[in-house]
Amino acid sequence: MSILKLSLCAAVATAAMGFASAASAQDAGYTVAFNAGAATDYVFRGVDQTGDQDQGEVFGGVDLTVSQFYAGAWLSTTGLSGANGAEYDLYAGWKPSIGPVALDLGAIYYGYTKDSLTPNVVSPDFNTLEWKAAASLPIGPATVGAAAYYSNDFAGTDEDSWYYELNASYTLANKATVSGAVGQFQTDAFVGSPDSYLTWNAGVTYPITDKVGVDLRYIGTDGDARTLYGRNAYSGAVATLKVSF
Repeated sequence: MSILKLSLCAAVATAAMGFASAASAQDAGYTVAFNAGAATDYVFRGVDQTGDQDQGEVFGGVDLTVSQFYAGAWLSTTGLSGANGAEYDLYAGWKPSIGPVALDLGAIYYGYTKDSLTPNVVSPDFNTLEWKAAASLPIGPATVGAAAYYSNDFAGTDEDSWYYELNASYTLANKATVSGAVGQFQTDAFVGSPDSYLTWNAGVTYPITDKVGVDLRYIGTDGDARTLYGRNAYSGAVATLKVSF
């Protein structure tokens, strides 16, 4: 494990211990929650974010919820630049409801501690601001949903990007949840053709306790993703352990 990963683990653990008691004592009007975990790999929208499919991931985050509004921050190890670095995400949004339909309208900023280059994308700055619109509908023990994400400056290229996703989940009698999603990423930032790719995933999440959960998931991509991202286009299983405070 790298020095960066050890430092991140220590920082997350210290933050969790230092703020857990404060989070539990919050007024009823708002809540603060922390999370930390590790995974066998970091895969985002079908693309390996570590730059090495044998490299694992350590992550941690904090979330603030006030009525229907939320904000949070998330930190993870990554290796997109070919060297050990970190990704930090900042996000905020609003979660209203229309009848049984739950909406999620927000923004996400993806930042990186090192400049990163993605194959076929010409940009020295990978940081991206994205807008999100999502909806979900519970149907008994199942939930179906759809989401769309848009950026007008993908990876610092000044080009638009879109990500569309359909997803579904089903909670079993033993409290395990089976879930899956199919998504398409599209942008004019790629040099040459194609300008989009498909990704999908399916897996199961099981709550070991009310604060500890594990997820085992298969992630796949199509041939266009492999053309665009080479060996970083992911097809394989990822296991994740997550602790919430």
